[in-house]
Amino acid sequence: MAATMIVTPAMAGVNGRQANQQQRIAQGWRSGELTGRETARLERQQHRIHRTEHRMRETGGMNPRERARLHARQDRASANIRHQKHDGWRH
Repeated sequence: MAATMIVTPAMAGVNGRQANQQQRIAQGWRSGELTGRETARLERQQHRIHRTEHRMRETGGMNPRERARLHARQDRASANIRHQKHDGWRH
C-alpha cells in the first residue's frame, strides 16, 4: 500500500508546490470534480509554469523578482484548480 504525502505550500518550495498542484489535479480527475477538458487545461498551465521555471534556472538561477513572478503564476494556477474543482461540472 502506497502512502500519500500531502505537501502544503508553506512546506513546499517551487518544485514541491508544483507537485502538490499536480496531485490536486489528479485527485480532482479521479473524484469526478474535474472534466477531461478542465484537467487538460490545468495540466497545460502547470507545464507552462514548469517550463518557465526551467528557463529561469537555466539562465543562472532565479532572482527575487523572477521568483515573485513564478509564485504569482502558481497562485493563479492554484486558484484555477480550486475554482474548476468546485464549479459544479462533473465528468
